[in-house]
Amino acid sequence: MIRVGLIGFGMAGRVFHAPLISSVEGLELAAVVERHTDQAAARYPGIKTYRSLEAMLADATLDLFVVATPTGGHFEVTRQVLEAGKNVVADKPVAVGSDEIAQLMKLADARKLLLCPFHELRWNDNLRTIQKLLAAGSLGRLAEVELNWDRWRLAPRPERWKEQLVHGAGILLDLGTHMIDQALVLFGLPQAVSATITRERDGEGPEDAFTLRLAYPRLEVLLRSTTLGALARPVVHLRGTRGNYWKWGLDPQEAALGKITRIDNSQPWGQEPTANWGLLHVDVEGGAVTRPVEPIYGDYRLFYAGVRDALLGLAPAPVETVAAWRAARVIEWARESAAERREIACDWSGEPE
Repeated sequence: MIRVGLIGFGMAGRVFHAPLISSVEGLELAAVVERHTDQAAARYPGIKTYRSLEAMLADATLDLFVVATPTGGHFEVTRQVLEAGKNVVADKPVAVGSDEIAQLMKLADARKLLLCPFHELRWNDNLRTIQKLLAAGSLGRLAEVELNWDRWRLAPRPERWKEQLVHGAGILLDLGTHMIDQALVLFGLPQAVSATITRERDGEGPEDAFTLRLAYPRLEVLLRSTTLGALARPVVHLRGTRGNYWKWGLDPQEAALGKITRIDNSQPWGQEPTANWGLLHVDVEGGAVTRPVEPIYGDYRLFYAGVRDALLGLAPAPVETVAAWRAARVIEWARESAAERREIACDWSGEPE
């Protein structure tokens, strides 16, 4: 049994990490750092609560530490855990900048420790279904891809750190990291990046909208998000030489995880009603045919099952550490593009090994 210590019990720890860890055979959610309350102990009887990271690092029975603190502190917390000789899963983004991520990669490699970015959206239904369509060649050669993540939040929530002008806040680091990782999983490293990054709502706060354009040979990938999306755009729109694919609605796992402490294996998980399936519109012998596409349902547990297997020496890490560095570089190029109002060529020659 791999005993896991969870650092932080805000939304990331409570909604994602704790339920998923508790739902994977071979992992035990054993301890949590919760500085002022005992929410974790109330939800998970028997769990050990520590009031500081230093106290939890002294627990020699823990095999894996999960960093689920606010983004601005990820680098320092992850560095402390690695220097203590512990394996780490770090919530996205692993750190705010690519230089910091490279430092953590070097430290983990020197100590022969696992440093795995929590890019769990690789196991959502939309990404897995896109992979199925691409493997089947259903759309021909792709010309344009849109990935959208829209929210309708007219009023900022200043009590939430993500809505404050603090280090690591803003929608680009939050949602953009996921969307960039998905694009890189699907299409590889882009040749150039252009972007607009802005605050659309009134009042002070971090950016709450972005459009990124990733340039590939004969393909443009658009990644967009806003908090003023009353009528949300399709989360996926693929345009190819043989047809189009549209999908509305996010993977249902996050909403479901927010209501439970662990997944009931006796019940179906991650399934959407047929009314929410994506639509494939293709040319068949000169005629247009539209049909729903049964998705490959998502399962975020596969991330932590992969972490377990990596720690047992049975498989490589489910997400390579360099993926966090690559996403951070794209964000840095996007910020440069938005500031200078021009396309930025991607120079991948400095990628750490």
